[in-house]
Formats: sequence, structure tokens, C-alpha cells
Amino acid sequence: MSVTEGLLLLEDGTVCRGMGFGSPATNVGELVFNTSMTGYQGILTDPSYRGQIITMTYPLIGNYGVSEVDGQSDRIHAFGLVARDISFRPSNRMSVMTISEWLTAQKIPGVYYVDTRAIAKKIRREGTVKCVISNEGIGRDEARRLLEETELCTDYMRVAGVREVTVHKAAEGRWRVAVLDLGIKNNIIRSMTRRGCDVTLFPYGTAPEEILAIRPDGFFLSNGPGDPEQATEAVRAARALMTKLPTFGICMGHQVLALAAGGETYKLKFGHRGGNHGVLDRETGRSAITSQNHSFAVRPESVSAGGMVITHVNLNDGTVEGMRHKTLPVFSVQYHPEGSPGPNDSEYLFDRFIEIMAANSAKGGARHA
Repeated sequence: MSVTEGLLLLEDGTVCRGMGFGSPATNVGELVFNTSMTGYQGILTDPSYRGQIITMTYPLIGNYGVSEVDGQSDRIHAFGLVARDISFRPSNRMSVMTISEWLTAQKIPGVYYVDTRAIAKKIRREGTVKCVISNEGIGRDEARRLLEETELCTDYMRVAGVREVTVHKAAEGRWRVAVLDLGIKNNIIRSMTRRGCDVTLFPYGTAPEEILAIRPDGFFLSNGPGDPEQATEAVRAARALMTKLPTFGICMGHQVLALAAGGETYKLKFGHRGGNHGVLDRETGRSAITSQNHSFAVRPESVSAGGMVITHVNLNDGTVEGMRHKTLPVFSVQYHPEGSPGPNDSEYLFDRFIEIMAANSAKGGARHA
């Protein structure tokens, strides 16, 4: 394997030099960090990471390779990967290639042998930052030019999901769930189909009337990348449908639902990304270990006027992690119950969605033929 120089240039002028791996390429994105010890394949393929360059704080990445079953979508969405050390000889019977071979095939650059602890501490201290990642030998001046000329996109949720209506059938479909796809993860789909839900994905911008035309039992707002306040069409759809259907939102879907209820969102200094975030359920007093990946949060005082009640809070910083409506069958969480770091702490939320669809149907609410 030929060795190339790897370069990170941050917007404030900070330069990190290391070794390159993956595809010889250069990208500009938002530099973030993730504290997960495992799960790099799911992280890189999560559409919510589109536009971001991910620094893994765990020191060794790639030691179990890349499998055919662990992806959360059909491709890498992150714009780059930063690691302390990379394993080029994975040990795992399910591995089909190394992480470097995978990034090469997907045309994604990687940089390793850098001080990831220092990078994470800098982000924690100063916030997420615009960054150039390159392993194709460009100089600092060329990297600076690219950094200055490239604007970061804030509405990737418009393109992260399906382009056309797509149906995922359950083995024994009992419920029909309409999903506004802002960049849904495969495991969310699996979590619903194995509970008897036929899942129909609708592209961003789909009119509420088209969604209602399939006569769904419930409406789901998915995770996705970007700034929720840029998701104007999704907010309009959520506002129209949350009064007609049982509604569940996760991550970006949670934020969109808050905006639809008249609330506000704001950007966190460095976001929440990892598999070890404690969350308290205020209504049961129970806590859970959760998987998270988000840059924005809901202002708690802003949603009460729209009928929302805060149900879950983050045990580290008190940010909003869950809501429900006072009278409507509507609820959401900021974290990822399908991520299962608990490993089963939060799966009950999908069961709750089934229960509210069943209760709504028993009262004569929306139900498919």
C-alpha cells in the first residue's frame, strides 16, 4: 500500500498533518467528532452525516473491517473520516474489505495518524468548524482557497432520502406507515417492518394529499442532515398531517415536528454524536443509554404554546430529547431508539407507535383498507 500525506485545514488556520487512506480526494465539510467505540460503518452510511467530516475519538478504527449487512444506507454520506490509527488487516468472518478499500470504492478521503484527542478538545472548546480534508497532495494554499470558495450546504435533507415513492413490506403487514424520508436509516425501517408495518417512503417535498392517498395508519418523520429551519416543506407537511394521523418523529423528524408545532430550534456548540448519551424519561423516571447524532436542538420553552410537553431530557446538558402532544397522538425523540446501544433501552418507542395507531384505529381513525 502506497503511503500519502493527509491534510486537515480548519477555518481558523489550524493545520493537522497525518497519513492518507481511502480515496485520493479532497472535500470541504463541517468537522465533527463521534465518541462511539464501534459502529463506524453505520456512522459513515447514516444520511444524517451528509456534509460532515467525522473525527472518531476511539483510537483504532477498521479492526473488524466492512461487512455487507452493517450499513444504514447504500453508500457513505460523510465527506471524510479522521482517525488516530487505522487497521488494514481486519479480523472478522463477516468482513468483505478493509475500511480503506471501502472508502476508496466510495471515493471518500481519510486521514489518520493525527491527534484526534486534540481535535475533539478543540471542537468542544470552540465549536464545530468548517474544514478541508485531503489526501491527494494539495498544498496549504490550495486548501485555503477551497475552504474560502466553498459554502457549506444546510439543506441536505432535501436530497438525502428517496427520489421516488418506495415501499418496504412486512412479512405480515398489519399497519401502513407513511414516512417523509429526510434521510432515513435502514434500521428504522427494519424496526417497523418487523413489528408488522408496511413502510412507504415519500421523497422530500411530497404534498400531504399524496401521503394521505395511501390511507396510512400512521405518519413518521425520519432523521436527516442539515438545519431543520431549512426544511420548510417538511414542516408544512408535518403541520398538516399531525392533526390527521398518529405521528412519530426521530432526530431531524423531532426537530421538524417542534417547528410544525410553532417551536424553535437552535444549533448546539458541538452537537451530540456517539453511543453513550444518557437520557431521562421524565414521565417514568427511568433513564436510558442512547445513540445520538445531531447538531441542532429544540428550545424547550418554545413548544408549550403549540400543545407539546417535554418528556425526555439529556442527562449531560439538559437539552430536549423527547416530546408528546397534550391531546393529539403525536410524539418524538431526538435520539435514535433503533441505534440500540442500551441495547434495548429505547425499542419500546416503536411499540408505542404501534399502540397509538391501534388505539386511533379502534376509535375509528385513519386506517387503510
